[in-house]
Amino acid sequence: MRNSLGLLLRRGMVGAFSLASLWVPGGPAAAVPDPPDTTLAPPAAEAESLTFAQRYRALAHGGIVRAANASITCRTPLAPTAVSCPAARAGAPVANDGFDMFYTDIDKDPNTYNSSSAEVRLPSGARVSYARLYWGGNLRVGEQKPPKDNGRVLIAEPGGRYQEVLADTLVGHRVAHGADAFQASADVTRLVRSSGAGAYTVAQVNVAMGHSAAGAWGGWTLMVAYEKESEPLRHLAIWDGFGPLGPDDEQAIRVDDLPFPEGAAGRVGLVAYNGDRGRTGDSLTVSDGWGEAVPLGDSANPRDDVLNSTIGESGGTASRRTPAYPNTLGYDSDVLDLREGLRRGGDRLDFRLRSRRDTAWAGALFVAVDAKR
Repeated sequence: MRNSLGLLLRRGMVGAFSLASLWVPGGPAAAVPDPPDTTLAPPAAEAESLTFAQRYRALAHGGIVRAANASITCRTPLAPTAVSCPAARAGAPVANDGFDMFYTDIDKDPNTYNSSSAEVRLPSGARVSYARLYWGGNLRVGEQKPPKDNGRVLIAEPGGRYQEVLADTLVGHRVAHGADAFQASADVTRLVRSSGAGAYTVAQVNVAMGHSAAGAWGGWTLMVAYEKESEPLRHLAIWDGFGPLGPDDEQAIRVDDLPFPEGAAGRVGLVAYNGDRGRTGDSLTVSDGWGEAVPLGDSANPRDDVLNSTIGESGGTASRRTPAYPNTLGYDSDVLDLREGLRRGGDRLDFRLRSRRDTAWAGALFVAVDAKR
């Protein structure tokens, strides 16, 4: 295993970012300043659960896009007759608890032990109004990762160098169901606004490798709200929290003051952890408050298995990512079409995320819905 983030050198911070240039994606490691400042930031404050609450809200001509990827994948199956790791990554209906798991690491920096990238696709001429990075995973698998690094991650903008990001709010962190699970997040608006569209690389997500009955899983999602005058007027909202999903747990989110017309178009984005492909019983439903709740899904996300280890984009081409495994083995960051739940028009949407068989964790949700004029 490579060096932990606690061994990385960093400089002083401006806002949420350290200005230390640690690595240029595709290039050599940057020079270490002399003398270095090796002071570590204190661990972020944590809570066992975080009630879902609104993080961002706007009524604007524009939308919300996201980039996402997993930070860990399979290495070898536990049984000789089991599905191979390449077949699992390619989409076989298998779960992370059937494999020895190891980090994805696409960079050539010896100071990082995991890294992956994904593309933020912004329309030409769009202006970034808000961006937030979410990251999380399981700390207890074949090894136990220290929670002190939960609130710390590295990000590199397109063609740029790594910068340290520190969580700017409470970190959700709970030991339950055999897992030591967490999610952290930070406002990265300034970075994304100045850097724009392209592939972002995220490294040092604090996840554990190996094998356990709870499985190894983790990843990151970058949500970006933008404005562009030529696009429809839309309600834009980002919600986040942290809580378990299972037979006795579910997450409900109500987005009020959301007047939308009959036949409106809309999308919802979801971040969740440890959903297993092929284990049915999990769903994301939406209701306008009057009719029956509608289960959401698409060709990649069955309505009764929406937490199925995918990073998908309904009705469009998903953004490029490296690696681009169809089965992320425990990380979901999906964008689903909302039209079926918007047919009658209304002024609110009620979302409910359930997992009847998997023990999963809910992390974030965004909504972009045509506004009633």
